[in-house]
Amino acid sequence: MIFRPQTGLWSRSEADGTAGMKCYLDYNATTPLAGPVRDAMLACMDGLPGNPSSTHQFGRMRRAMIDAAREQVAQLVGAQPSQVIFTSGGTEANNLALHAVTAGQAAGRVAVSSVEHPSVLETAQHLADTGWQIDLLGVDTQCRVTEEALQQHITMDTRLVSVMMANNETGAIQNIASIAEYAHKAGAVMHTDAVQAVGRLAVNFADSGAQLMSLSSHKIYGPQGIGALVFDKALELTPLLYGGGQERGYRAGTENVAGIVGFGVAAELALQQQVSDYERLRDLREVLEAGLARYPQITVFAQQADRLPNTVQLAVRGIDGETLLMQLDRAGIAVSSGSACSSGKNEPSHVLLAMGVEPAVARGAIRISLGRETTRQDIDAVLNQIGQQLQWIQKAGQAAGW
Repeated sequence: MIFRPQTGLWSRSEADGTAGMKCYLDYNATTPLAGPVRDAMLACMDGLPGNPSSTHQFGRMRRAMIDAAREQVAQLVGAQPSQVIFTSGGTEANNLALHAVTAGQAAGRVAVSSVEHPSVLETAQHLADTGWQIDLLGVDTQCRVTEEALQQHITMDTRLVSVMMANNETGAIQNIASIAEYAHKAGAVMHTDAVQAVGRLAVNFADSGAQLMSLSSHKIYGPQGIGALVFDKALELTPLLYGGGQERGYRAGTENVAGIVGFGVAAELALQQQVSDYERLRDLREVLEAGLARYPQITVFAQQADRLPNTVQLAVRGIDGETLLMQLDRAGIAVSSGSACSSGKNEPSHVLLAMGVEPAVARGAIRISLGRETTRQDIDAVLNQIGQQLQWIQKAGQAAGW
C-alpha cells in the first residue's frame, strides 16, 4: 500500500494484499490524517531543528509550536493550556491518570466501570495486585453504568472513579457529570477516558465534573502516537516517567514536536467541524440501522442508549463475527470486531458480556464506525455484503435441511 500525501488516498496493489479495498468503516480504531494536519507536520519536520528544552532561538521556536498546540487542544475541551499534559496517546494518559492519584498512597478503593478500555482495566488490575480494592461498576443492557452500581460501590473509602465518556465498542455515552457527583461526595477523584467522545461530541472539561480527562490525537484525524491528559491543577499528580522536566515535570522525555503540532491542528479542525460532522454521521448511522432492521437475524447493541453518532455494534445470528469481518474484508470493506487494542484475542467482548449478552452472541459481534470520508455508497456497500452473507447462510441451511 502506497500513501499518496498529495491526495490523502491510498494506492493499492496485489503485492501487499490491499487490492480492491473500497471503504474504511473502522474510524473508532483510528482515523485518517487530515490534510491540514499532514501539511503542518511536514512543515514542522522540514523546518529548522531544535530541542524545545533548549534556550537558543531554535529551541524557542519549537517551544512556541508546542505552546500553540497546547492552546488548540485546550480549546477543544474548554480547558486552560496549563491543564494539558501531552502523552504518547490515550493509553498512556489513562495509565498516568490512575497512577498519578494512587502512587505513594495507602491502598484504598478504586471504582471503574466494567466496560472500560483495556488500558484502564489492566491498570486497575495492576493496582489490585499491589493491594488496592477494585470495584467494578456494572452496566445495564444498554451499556450505561447503573445507579445501583454507583450507590453500592462509591463509598467514603473510594479514592478514584474512572468511567469512560463514550464506549469504544457500542458508542454508548455515560452521564459523566452525574457520576462525578457521586465521586465528589465521597471525596474521590473523577477520571474519564474521553478518547472516543472528543471531536464527536461537544466536551467541556469543567462542566463534565471530571478532574482528569484522557484524549487521543488519532481518533480526531491527527497523528498516531500522541495524546493528552487534561487535569485539575488542584490535584497533586505523581508522574509515570522520570528523567526530565518536560511537561512541567509530569511527563519526562523530549517532546514529539511534529506529533504535538499535528494534534493541535486536528483539535482546531475538530472544534470547527464537530457540529456538521455530528449531524452528517448521525444521518448516515440512521440509514445504516434502518437497513440492518430489515434482517431479524441482526441485533444492534445499546440501540436505546444515547450513543456516538458514528458507531454501530451488531451481531448476526448464525455468523461468527471474525468470519463476517473477513468476508467484508475480502469485499474491500474494513470493519472491526471490537477494540483494536484487544484484536487477536479469540474471546467474547468484555463490554457485551458486562451488558448481559450471551457469550456465543458476544463472540459474533462486529463494530462499524463511520467518519468524515464515509459516504452513502459505503453504507449501501456494507448493507449489500451483509445481506449476501445472510442469503448464503439461508441457502446453505436449506440445502442441509436445517
